[in-house]
Order: sequence, then structure tokens, then C-alpha cells
Amino acid sequence: MTAFSAALVQSQPDEIALADANSQYSWRELDDTVNRLVNGILALDLGPERRIAVFAENSARAALAHIGGLLAGASVVPISFHLTADEVAYILDDAGVSVVFVDEATCERGLQAAAASKAHTVIGWSGEQAKPGYLDWDRWLAGNAATEPPTDMPPLPNLLYTSGTTGRPKGTPLPPNTFAGGSNIIEHLELMAANAFVPEGTQLMVGPMYHTGPLGSVRALVYGRPLVILGRFDAEATLHAIDKYRVRFTIMVPTHFVRMLALPQEVRDRYDLSCLERIAHTGAKCPVDVKRAMIEWVGPVLFEAYGASEVGVTNSITSEEWLLHPGSVGMAVEPFEALILDDDDQPLPANQEGRLYFRDHSGRGVVYHNAPEKTAAAHIAPGVFTLGEIGYVDNDGYVYITDRFSDMVVSGGVNIYPAESEQILVNHPAVSDVACIGIPNPEMGEELRALVILHNPDVEPDTTELLDYCRERLSHYKCPRTLEYVSDLGRNTMGKINKRQLKAAYWA
Repeated sequence: MTAFSAALVQSQPDEIALADANSQYSWRELDDTVNRLVNGILALDLGPERRIAVFAENSARAALAHIGGLLAGASVVPISFHLTADEVAYILDDAGVSVVFVDEATCERGLQAAAASKAHTVIGWSGEQAKPGYLDWDRWLAGNAATEPPTDMPPLPNLLYTSGTTGRPKGTPLPPNTFAGGSNIIEHLELMAANAFVPEGTQLMVGPMYHTGPLGSVRALVYGRPLVILGRFDAEATLHAIDKYRVRFTIMVPTHFVRMLALPQEVRDRYDLSCLERIAHTGAKCPVDVKRAMIEWVGPVLFEAYGASEVGVTNSITSEEWLLHPGSVGMAVEPFEALILDDDDQPLPANQEGRLYFRDHSGRGVVYHNAPEKTAAAHIAPGVFTLGEIGYVDNDGYVYITDRFSDMVVSGGVNIYPAESEQILVNHPAVSDVACIGIPNPEMGEELRALVILHNPDVEPDTTELLDYCRERLSHYKCPRTLEYVSDLGRNTMGKINKRQLKAAYWA
């Protein structure tokens, strides 16, 4: 498979390399499977963009599809398994995807999306009967050669999709500080190994594979880090897996911490977590009391990475640093410089709150696929961009996040853009106007709430029916959890809403 795994095939052929709840692969089995995967993908028509998509829940097979694409020199597009067929079809066409991998839960939607797009091949482990354009995973793999595939292809970065304020998701290529580059596959893997963030030993995946963090664990498998994959998050199952597999590394979001800390003490005490060397966490600002409790429990092994899919990690902080600067998301890392600006884009001094921007000294900044106007709009100057947050920098250069000036809501580490739900709900016959905002949720950090003005305030519709109206037309995780009827949204003469003002009462 690679020089790294080849050594493990020789020295530890029967040791577990990849496992999930239903299957496991030794290094020998992984080598054979990946060779077949890469040869099979190379034999497919990948189109001019050389893009394949993985539209599946967490599993060993989903990870293998990602690995096969990487080693075949394809750009892999991870797609959230929550999305509807229409949402998936848009991504497939926007990205130029030719081949889609699906599982039991996504097969029907994947086939519908492929039929509505230019994707011509669907490969799945769903038990689906033969259909035009559908290949069964096991039969397809068995028919591919197990010989060593070529490695002279240039590696291509993932294309990640993040929801947009206009309701259409935006594609962004994996940035240089996350994607190792290289002129061919061998050089790419050597660069990854030389700059490995994942320590030696077993790693555990608990987050969905369509996020950039868990995808890093998939790439680490290729340079020799065994990987255990869990499905949808379960707090005790996570502790059990850490103990059973002697896990050294995992990536989590603050919601995972909240759920594990909520377990009874006698449940937490059943599991030995002393094997952990590093827990990287990202996705959302971690409450101070939650992070302090985690450090007291598992030790100073937490490593926080703040950033976004578009640009990778902009700030980082170790547990030791955080204990000296509690609440900080860390200092800016190369090639980024943190800037605090006022409303006139002028710099503010240390410890003064303002809009948080970053200067990318490489000049790249934010890049959106096929969208030069969106790329330009993300910057106030070449290479100077914001992730939509308000904060300050202390005298030592540590960044603190205090609020968000963009509309985006982060719930359980997942980005939700209120405009998508607003555009659905405002079309309901009972709704005159609507605004969706993030309100506190003790477990998820934030949750989306819809504030609704009715056409006829004297005729209040069934709240469940209104929420279902949104869920029938949009992925459930993007929809409001709760709904509240109001008489005014505070629109100004230009029709704009001050969402910070709307949120203030809930966050007070």
C-alpha cells in the first residue's frame, strides 16, 4: 500500500490496522484491500476534475473509500450523511463528481442524487440489488487487481462543503496547512509522515468523517497509525473503546466532553484512560468549566485547534498554556497573524474587544471553489479574512473569543447557517416574517431557534407542524430545534435585523 504500511505488513501482519463495530482489517488485509481499491478507482472514468464523493456514515469502508481516492490521485468530496438527495445533487454537480460511494443509510438518496446530477457511478455496501450505474462494493473489489498500484499521480486535496448564508453550500479545497502536497503520492505520504500531528499508536474516531478533523485521522492511517472508528457518538462506548484499544489520540468537540462528564462517576471510573497522549479538540469554543473539568479528569493532554475548513488551523493552545490563559483559543500559528479591528477596520490595542480577523502571510486566505466573487467577499484586503467572531488579544498574544458577529450558529461543533431555515419557513402560509438565532444549549453549546411573526396573530398554528414543514425540506440538523412566536423582529428602515440584539436576552 505505502512504504509505511508495507513495513507494518512485514513486522505486524496480523495486528489490527482498521476497525469499526462490525469489521476489522489487519495490516495484511488492509494492504490487499487498498491495492484493489486504488486499482479499481483508477479504472473508472473520474472526469476532468478527478473527483469522487463519499456519502456515508462512519465505518471502516467509508474510511477505505477516502484512502482509495487519496492514493489514486483523486480529490475526495466528503458529504454529510444528513443531507437530502437534492442537496447532495447540487454538491455533486458543483464539484464535478463522477463517482459516489454510499452505505445502507444513504444509498437511496445517493442514487437519486446521482440520477439528478452528472455523476455516473454509485458504489455501495448497501445490499442494493443491481441497478444501472450501481456497483456492489464487495463484488467490485473482488474484481479489481491486488497488485501494487502506480504512485506517480499528483495528490489532490479534498473539496469540503460548508453551508452558505444564501442557502447554497460553498466548496473549499483543503488548505495548504492541512494538505501536505507533493509532486506524487509517495512524496505526499513522506511529507505527511514528516509533519505528523498524530502520535504513534492507535487513534480513535468519534466525529463524523465529513468533518476535516476526523479526515485527518483517515490520512494518518495511511502513514501507519491504526484507526478505530465509532459510529454516532456514545459517551460510555467512547470510554470503553479508549480503554479496550489503548487509544493514544482522538479528536473531539466540546459537546463530546459535556456528554462524557455527565456520566455517573462510577461509570467513568470503570475505564482506564491513562493511555491517552493527546485529545485534539475543535469545532466550537469550549466553556471554561468544561475544559477545566476535562483536564482534571484526563490530565493535560487536551490540545485546542481553532480555525475553519477554509483555512485550517489559525490558533492553537496546549493544556499547560490554557491553564495560564483560561478561556483562550491560543496564539496564532504560521502563516497567520491575529488582528482585532473596529467597525472601521482599524486595529485595536491589546485587551480591547473588536472583530477578529486574520492576515494570511502566504497571501492565500480563503478560497471557494468556482466562486471568485465569494472568495473576494471573504476578505477586506488581500489575505485578510474573518471567521465571523468577536474577541480580543491579551498582552501575551493569546486570542479570546467573546461573541460572533456573523449569523452562523455552532451547535455541537456543526456549523448551521440560519438563512437556510429562514428561507424555508418564510414560505409557510401562516408565517409573515422569521429570524433564526442561536440560543444557549448546555450540551450543544448553541441551538437554533426560530422567532416567527404570524400573518394572523389570533390564529396560532401547530408548532410541531411548522418545524416539520422545515424538516421535510431541509436536513434536520439545519432546522430549528425550537420555535417562538413574536410580534416584532426589530427590522430597521433598510429591512435589516440586528441579530446580536435579538440574542442578547437569551444569553444574558
